[in-house]
Amino acid sequence: MRTGDGVADAARMETVIDVQNVTKTYGGRRVVDDVSLEIREGEIFALLGPNGAGKTTLVETIAGLRAPDSGRIRVLGLDPRRDRDALRQQLGIQLQESALPDNLRVWEALDLYASFYANPADPRKLLASLGLEGVRGSRFAKLSGGQKQRLSIALALVGNPRIAVLDELSTGLDPQARRDTWELIEGARDRGVTVLLVTHLMEEAERLADRIALFDAGRLVALDTPEGIVRRIDAEQRVRFRPSAPFDVSILTDLADVRGVTRSGSTITVAGGGNLVLAVTAALARNGVVANDLRIEQADLDDAFIALTGRRLAS
Repeated sequence: MRTGDGVADAARMETVIDVQNVTKTYGGRRVVDDVSLEIREGEIFALLGPNGAGKTTLVETIAGLRAPDSGRIRVLGLDPRRDRDALRQQLGIQLQESALPDNLRVWEALDLYASFYANPADPRKLLASLGLEGVRGSRFAKLSGGQKQRLSIALALVGNPRIAVLDELSTGLDPQARRDTWELIEGARDRGVTVLLVTHLMEEAERLADRIALFDAGRLVALDTPEGIVRRIDAEQRVRFRPSAPFDVSILTDLADVRGVTRSGSTITVAGGGNLVLAVTAALARNGVVANDLRIEQADLDDAFIALTGRRLAS
């Protein structure tokens, strides 16, 4: 995730996906409910929310695979439905339910997809960059989960797109394969590709996204950087430790940054804000107390989701 000057730079970048007041209804239920957002060139933008929140439906309308009931979408200035053929040359997309025939070989899949584009990437170089050269002759059914995900990314990138849409690509992967996949997505962004990432994984969004659109029940409930979303809930910091010696808790409760002190057995928990850790450790040191097993707990995206929607996002 980019921070600092990268965020300021993003604010000056071109808007490549513009979604305005989009609604989509199925069976009387608003799956996408009056959503507006803009995605900037060169960023990883995450749609984060639980399964069934409307993320994939929104992505399918952005890609021109579904028509919105109302609202307006422009991708690189094009109407995804009316200008589908022109947009296809600039948009690489791999959806969650995408699958290939079991007997199709890796190199055959890349060659087939490359044939759809006027200026494709070199399939052999793409396979090498994604660590798939060793399985280029393998059939799709014989690939591991991680290899299938790498192939999915390759298929989304083989057309040299300006925008890549990746839907739940790391779901079901083991931790190492998941982190390898994240590095590939970051590499695509670093090569100048705008990435629209659909995920229900907090850790994935927190690690990768420059900005996050937080979804629940078809509604956009927050749109900001990961840090910005967390700051919205004004959550407390918590410092837990075991003191090396007894002390009067007033040395902590009297601190301006401290909002409360609790004890559970031998463990002290201090809640507050500001520069809480420095304030607590300095006060203890002045009184000859060492904070053993010190742990710092701060709000994260999961806390923000609970605060904004009233429920936990299942992993």
